[in-house]
Amino acid sequence: MQNIKHDLVVIGGGPAGLAAAISARRNGCRDVLLIERAKTYGGILNQCIHDGFGLHRFGETLTGPEYAQLYIDEFKAQRLEAMLGTIVLSMDSGRNLYVSSRNGFKKIEAGAVILSMGCRERTAGAISLPGTRPAGIYTAGAAQNFINLQNIMVGKQAVIMGSGDIGLIMARRMTLEGAKVESVFEILPYASGLPRNIQQCLNDYDIPLHLSTSVINLHGKERLTGVTVAEVNEGLMPVPGTERYVPCDTLLLSVGLIPENELSRGANVVMESRTGGAQVDDTLMTSLPGVFSCGNVLHVHDLVDHVSEEAELAGRFAVEYLDGGIQPRESYIQIEPGEGVRYVLPQKVSGARDFTLSLRVAAPSRNQSVWVKDSEKKLARKKMLRLHPAEMVRIKVKANKLGSAKRLCVSVK
Repeated sequence: MQNIKHDLVVIGGGPAGLAAAISARRNGCRDVLLIERAKTYGGILNQCIHDGFGLHRFGETLTGPEYAQLYIDEFKAQRLEAMLGTIVLSMDSGRNLYVSSRNGFKKIEAGAVILSMGCRERTAGAISLPGTRPAGIYTAGAAQNFINLQNIMVGKQAVIMGSGDIGLIMARRMTLEGAKVESVFEILPYASGLPRNIQQCLNDYDIPLHLSTSVINLHGKERLTGVTVAEVNEGLMPVPGTERYVPCDTLLLSVGLIPENELSRGANVVMESRTGGAQVDDTLMTSLPGVFSCGNVLHVHDLVDHVSEEAELAGRFAVEYLDGGIQPRESYIQIEPGEGVRYVLPQKVSGARDFTLSLRVAAPSRNQSVWVKDSEKKLARKKMLRLHPAEMVRIKVKANKLGSAKRLCVSVK
């Protein structure tokens, strides 16, 4: 087995990995290696041919491939090194990576590592969807790949389970390709996707959205022939007597994303159950010294613009770590989600620098404020006209306001 060394290794060549590697080079790291399991850069953006990307970062709306290409061009302009078509099999707590490619197995000793592996979709098995297992059941992202990249139409009459953004976008895409989208069924009492996608992908195409309703059975032997749906109660259980049959030959699942953290768990990185990602401090460093996490592998984002911004911070802090500028601390200020907040990140801060909190609320609301408090002392406030679980909220906190704080609480009131 070949044994090599690199100052910084970035795992993942999607939007987070590209931005992190570029940022590290711009901040002075000359030895950066990016590892990507696919044969191309860009990750999931390559199949996202719709627009809506880049408004925050570039002041214009771009398609996914256009957004990715800006970073790919800069990555190449910086003459950064990459290993494409390479899988990281494992990582240990000493930042040793074991990788496999057509060129054989390698052990890479890294001075620092940035985790940017992205996320994957929940499948029918992951949500224990009952019924038969006929052809015609896809995750929304898989259907998007078939249609946009492989020019393969997945069906003619579709039902979409879940109202995540990929599912909403595929409702529109299927309609534009000539399919009939019967309905979108969401188990929650509110839509999971961004409000703009509800309007642009469903309302504009007269596609019904049924809330507090879910698919409870699949029908068909060789090919899907239909689904049974039912209304659900507050406990998300089917309400007897509300069942109805909906004919279809295709079911798209848009029921949530899971950060790809098998490598992180294998290295015994401390994880956060609320996000599915690692616990990090205000430098985006995990519980393992010199291992940083960013992008959708850390927590699922609604905007790729924020992924890129977060990844740029990870790149900068990784270089600071290599230069000896930051080290793990013996004690941190802990940050916890309070009333109305599902999760907040980072989970701890040093108090040595200003930082930005990223959070998601537990339920939709209007005319509320996000508060950051030390006991009853108010450190930061962000007034919001509208709050929705689909939209990540970011709030800046000044280090000079922390004082002797030991624990912060973030709440909505």
